Amino acid sequence: MTDVVTRPAPYTERIEPRVADAGRDATELRRRTDAVARGGARAAVLGVNDGLVTNLALILALSGADASQSAVRLAGFASLIAGAFSMAAGEWVSVRSQVELYRGILTELRTLVRRNPKLVLGELVDKLEQEGFATSTAQRVATELPLDEQRFFTFTARTLFAVNPDELGSPATAAGSSFVLFSLGALVPLMPWFFAAGTTATLVSAGLTTAASLFVGGWISRSSGNNVTRGALRQFAIVVAAAAITFAIGKLFGTAVA
Repeated sequence: MTDVVTRPAPYTERIEPRVADAGRDATELRRRTDAVARGGARAAVLGVNDGLVTNLALILALSGADASQSAVRLAGFASLIAGAFSMAAGEWVSVRSQVELYRGILTELRTLVRRNPKLVLGELVDKLEQEGFATSTAQRVATELPLDEQRFFTFTARTLFAVNPDELGSPATAAGSSFVLFSLGALVPLMPWFFAAGTTATLVSAGLTTAASLFVGGWISRSSGNNVTRGALRQFAIVVAAAAITFAIGKLFGTAVA
């Protein structure tokens, strides 16, 4: 009887798969989550995107109307300043209102925990059961922390209302991010008009804005875990549509601006 000889697996089959750096991934995910919660990420994305599209549209409309180089520069710079302050103010009011609404909810929750803890515990158990916990497990989890502890309040707020008391958002962060990023975005299509005029400045302005939009769209998609190319092309399509429409309007209705 011949013995069966088991051959060792090829070298390539014995290589252990590369282990991802879980600690680094978790830190990066936490950083991105914190930025979104504070309102900075949303304000930054809206700011740079609006700056690019708004100022390019204005500049191409004036270019289509045969505006002079100085007129385009003045209008573009005025649009940059006005837009940056408008975006910052809007983001500050929006996030501030959101924070105040959340604080109102949390104040009412504190009062309810103090006045009717049994009701809160019952709601918490029901919510945990809806999420798939067994009744006994849900009851144990709900009563694990004393009612007077901050951890119980935080856990209840996050579980029942999806509100994290420690991350309500920062109006200052949202306003500052929006102001800076809108200004940078609006500066991209405006810069060529400080060095050139006419068709040359128009083409360079459109080209720079298109390149910046492709980068922004790709970066947003990559940060969201989506297809980078699709996100970049989507942003490109938005810029092209806005540019074409406003340039055509300038050509159709505009007159020479001294």
